[in-house]
Amino acid sequence: MEWSVILEADNLALFGTGMVTTLCLLFSSLAIGGVLALIFALALTSPWASLRWLVGAYTFVIRGTPLLIQIYLIYYGLAQLDWIRAHWDTVWPWTHFKDPFFCALLAFSLNTAGYTAEMLAGAIRETSKGEIEAAEAYGMRRITVMRRIVLPSALRRSLPAYSNEVVMMLHATSLASAVPSMLDVTAAASQIYSNFFLPFEAYLAAAAIYLMASFCLIGFFKLMEKHLLAYLAPRAH
Repeated sequence: MEWSVILEADNLALFGTGMVTTLCLLFSSLAIGGVLALIFALALTSPWASLRWLVGAYTFVIRGTPLLIQIYLIYYGLAQLDWIRAHWDTVWPWTHFKDPFFCALLAFSLNTAGYTAEMLAGAIRETSKGEIEAAEAYGMRRITVMRRIVLPSALRRSLPAYSNEVVMMLHATSLASAVPSMLDVTAAASQIYSNFFLPFEAYLAAAAIYLMASFCLIGFFKLMEKHLLAYLAPRAH
């Protein structure tokens, strides 16, 4: 075991750069995917069947295909389309498809949006009818009931499931290393392995970084659940 190589300044800096890329990719995709998921969840619970079918087909495809394939299709597949290649030097947003980070971010955002939308839609459907009827008795309109009653309740109740999605997305960011020029934590470990032929030390160090990041995320969501879901806890008599 040659841990001294891992602890060299250059290699620690390499892991540091990889960690910054990983966290930027994670939080950016969660932010974009969260906005999309909210829109998709409202569509999945809307009264319009055609809209429900359309978004349902999207979430089915996203959840039914591997994330790695989705990354390859966006990074390699779209670049093969002649009408994109003809405009990706001048026309937005095709100009971004030459950027590896953008392609990985797009893939992760669309992926987490599909999973999160189904979680949130399920929570919306499970909202107590009594809460909705009470709000309507106060004269609230449908959109007001959704904004002030249904969505806040659904977001709180979906928090435990969403925390698992966030941790899974953290682990899934390791697939970004499949995109050339992307230096995330896994890619940093692969580069150290290539330079020093130390696979065990390099990948174990990467695993430790993911483990620490997961521990921090789980702790954060535990605190959020304790604060936001306190009203669901059994009360002592």
